[in-house]
Amino acid sequence: MSMNQTMTAELFFQQVPYILPEITLAAGALIIVLIGAFMGDRGSRLVTWLCVAVMLAAGAMAVLHMPPEQVVVFSGSYAADGFSAYAKLIIALTASSALLLSVDFLADKKLDKPEFPVLAMLATLGMFIMVSAHDLIALYVGVEMQSLALYVLAAYARDDAKSSEAGLKYFVLGALSSGLLLYGCSLVYGFTGSVKFDVISAHVAASRDIGVIFGLVFILCGLAFKMSAAPFHMWTPDVYEGSPTVSTAFFASAPKVAAAVLFARVCFEAFGPAQKDWLGIVVIMALLSMVIGALFALQQTNIKRLLAYSSIANMGYALVAIACGPEFGPKALLVFVSIYAVTSVGLFGVVLSLRTADGERVETIAGLSGLSRSNPLLAAALTMLLFSVMGIPPLAGFFGKWEIILATSSVGLLPLAIALILASVVSAFYYLRIIKTVWFDEPVATMVPVGTATALTLTGATFVLAALTLLIGLVGSAATIAGAGFS
Repeated sequence: MSMNQTMTAELFFQQVPYILPEITLAAGALIIVLIGAFMGDRGSRLVTWLCVAVMLAAGAMAVLHMPPEQVVVFSGSYAADGFSAYAKLIIALTASSALLLSVDFLADKKLDKPEFPVLAMLATLGMFIMVSAHDLIALYVGVEMQSLALYVLAAYARDDAKSSEAGLKYFVLGALSSGLLLYGCSLVYGFTGSVKFDVISAHVAASRDIGVIFGLVFILCGLAFKMSAAPFHMWTPDVYEGSPTVSTAFFASAPKVAAAVLFARVCFEAFGPAQKDWLGIVVIMALLSMVIGALFALQQTNIKRLLAYSSIANMGYALVAIACGPEFGPKALLVFVSIYAVTSVGLFGVVLSLRTADGERVETIAGLSGLSRSNPLLAAALTMLLFSVMGIPPLAGFFGKWEIILATSSVGLLPLAIALILASVVSAFYYLRIIKTVWFDEPVATMVPVGTATALTLTGATFVLAALTLLIGLVGSAATIAGAGFS
């Protein structure tokens, strides 16, 4: 072996610890899919718990191997820093929690097969790559790895026409967004001569090529689709409603964190010197998302469609944080998306817990009538989660929005803060309507107890949300450290 080969091998092994979370997920998926193949459907519960354990281990490794300052490895394609480590921990926690919600639901629907948790873990691997991507190729690989797994999860109940329709809609529109993203990447590469974020940033700082700006627009449009940000939100209500509820719970939590963090990294690192160019795009997307999410949710009677428009509005709030720039935006974004993701898991845990004595799943707001009488603890958990996502103090959701408002005031974007507050006031109406239905309307059906895994996950999400409320200072400090690399 030559000296150059020896040095290359040594350099490779020095960089491996930074990608241990991704290696863990990839190796875990390969091993667990073999376990599932040998055990068949009877091993689906074991496979789910193994996938949860591997996800949590990967999240822990991301934090344990977090460098004190950003380290860019593998020829500039992968960034290991506090920003990605924080995001990976939240992604691992919320993805594993959403996966736990699937245990009882899939068994009840006779869909408990080992493929579901393995697909969820492969999607999580894609999310890990997304948040650490430091060039356009890694960005695209991460986005597509996540997306392809999510398309299958949307159509997982293949005998259900709604699920098949949701999967097809998601796939077709997702392919369109991937085309936009890839076209933007090709334009940026063509005008800068590189796919690496640092080279692109240096080129943008030195000259203002109109071709690069066009590429930036296409890239942001493609990523906005993954975030469910308006005007690229059209798939969200139909896919949320048609997909199996456990798939929807997964869509609404970890992928939103990954997409928001990747969106921020592209703006702050690759196109940081072009902030004046992307700021207007981000502001328009934020305003449209908040307005459309708040107003269209008022008309919904289906809980899943309502939560779809709620997620659109909340991604608008996340875009407000990104609009605040690399100095104040990262902390506000991390605090907000971490609280939102936990709340989403809890809300879908409640939806999955709603089953009548006839075995019917409750998915309409009217079906919640009198829930406080048949299941007061579930009603109390739902009320707390809704108050949190509304932003009512002293619950955690308030502090997520408060961080964004503080960031906007620091950079002089007060009109965006006012829009955020107004959108929150409008959205409070449909959340309060649910609470009114739960506590004051007459019961329409008797609810039966939920499965153990669903109950434990819902309890855990509610407990974590309460803990975040009490430890919000610690969360803010962690987010400050994680986002310090951009300022």
